[in-house]
Amino acid sequence: MFLKRLMIENESVTIRDIHFRKGINLIIDETSTERKKESGNNVGKTTVLRLIDYCLGSSGKNIYKDPEFNSKSNSKIEEFLTENNICVTLVLKEDLDVRASREITIKRNFLKRSQKIVEVNGERVKSRDFPENLKPEIFQTNIAKPTFKQIKAKNIRDEKNRLVNTIKVLDAYSKAEEYEALYLFWLGIELDVADRKQSLFSQRKIEENLQIRLKKENTISQIEQSLLVIDSEIESLEELKEKFIVNDSYLEDFDELNKVKSEINRFSTRISRLRMRKSLIEESVDELEKEVSNLDVERIHYLYDEAKALLPEIQRSFNDTLKFHNGMILEKQKFIEKELPVLESEIGALSVRMSELLLSEEDISERLKKSGAMEEFQDLVVRLNSCYEAKGTIEEQKRLWDSTTEKLSSICSELEKLDKGIDSLDEKIQERVSIFNKFFSKMSNDLYGEKFVLSADKNEKGYELNISNLIGNPGTGKKKGETAAFDLAYIKFADHMGIKCLHFVLQDQIENIHDNQISSILIDVVENMNCQYVLSVLKDKLPTDVATSQYEILSLSQSDKLFKV
Repeated sequence: MFLKRLMIENESVTIRDIHFRKGINLIIDETSTERKKESGNNVGKTTVLRLIDYCLGSSGKNIYKDPEFNSKSNSKIEEFLTENNICVTLVLKEDLDVRASREITIKRNFLKRSQKIVEVNGERVKSRDFPENLKPEIFQTNIAKPTFKQIKAKNIRDEKNRLVNTIKVLDAYSKAEEYEALYLFWLGIELDVADRKQSLFSQRKIEENLQIRLKKENTISQIEQSLLVIDSEIESLEELKEKFIVNDSYLEDFDELNKVKSEINRFSTRISRLRMRKSLIEESVDELEKEVSNLDVERIHYLYDEAKALLPEIQRSFNDTLKFHNGMILEKQKFIEKELPVLESEIGALSVRMSELLLSEEDISERLKKSGAMEEFQDLVVRLNSCYEAKGTIEEQKRLWDSTTEKLSSICSELEKLDKGIDSLDEKIQERVSIFNKFFSKMSNDLYGEKFVLSADKNEKGYELNISNLIGNPGTGKKKGETAAFDLAYIKFADHMGIKCLHFVLQDQIENIHDNQISSILIDVVENMNCQYVLSVLKDKLPTDVATSQYEILSLSQSDKLFKV
């Protein structure tokens, strides 16, 4: 997909109508850097990139809350967006050279609740479903991971972490399995395993905790040996019972009582085990709730301040960081709690049946007492009944052991298959990386005479991608050149492999790249590619030997800011 058009308008007035072209697209700030009071950092050149990102599912907060405004909310812009009901419309096109090619039109405003507008091709969609609705439209896939937000991250380089990191483009809380899913997706290998892995890890923990509790009572070997002993004792007592001569009615009542007591014992043990499992789950939920309520805020704040010092332009506030952390915990809590209603329903049904059995036991016992059977037989009944009760308890313990062992085995087997499934693709993964490196090394060499190499390395947490060159770590300018080389090489690689991708890159702060590299990007590379490179840049930072007017799609200044306010 390419960028075709971005419109900023209210109900009656078009504020901006920006048309994109194939190749270089420059958003130029005309302000001279020598005029310190008019530094150009607030005319809105970066905001254009963030409006595109907003149309692709971001929260939009960085449009009016940004380091450009000293990390404070720009109330003037925020009020302008809401009070004037500003709408932003982005049009994506499958092929800019084919007039009839498919288009996707996305429209959003900045209001809330019933006044909120979120539309895709003229149809309203729910905000929470909006980003994932775009995934099949753009990438033609319905896999859960990576998310749409994760896939588009490397194409929108407007914030600190994506400006300084070429491939580590996700937030600081992203797990190894999420990166693995993203990296494999980049290589055209779709394995929807990240969500399933996390689910299996949670299930495995519950079963392992259950087995720890069961071991405190009896091991499976102790249970099996106990059953052999008690079966032998029951057999002996049954033989003794047959030697007594009592009326048929008494024997029938006795057999029925024996069955009822066995059932009572079985149900009682079953209810007890279900309550134990329910308790384990509730404990897990409580632990997660405590993790939210007892969070070491000072520790997190310390880490946040350290990150802030290293990355002064970090976008996420401390409260947003806490909210994100707690949100992840709550999602995990919801998953764990899913089994509770089923357990409560089963416990309730078993308890009802238990009450019925207890009434039946009382009734039969009363009849037997009235029959006046021999004392010896009564003693035998008690002993035999006790054996059956014990057997019922032990059998339920064995059933629970067998059940949890089977579940744990199934979970571990599935995890092993998932890992083997990924491992079996190693040859394919390395082959794809090798193909990518043909484009990547050439692109980096074209930019500044150095060849970068991508590698796919396997560790205990899965696959990760790494970039290396022959002369050590690049400086700031060269790092951005590395990023540009990677992003552009990826588009070439994706087209070569037939992988659906975004054919545009939004790049902020390209000024640190050396003039000759900027010239190479503008003239030698992008203009000969099937892509768009959208740059927001100060005019006097552009190389003087390049006629930039032909690439300019928007010019801003202190007297003509983006929103004209």
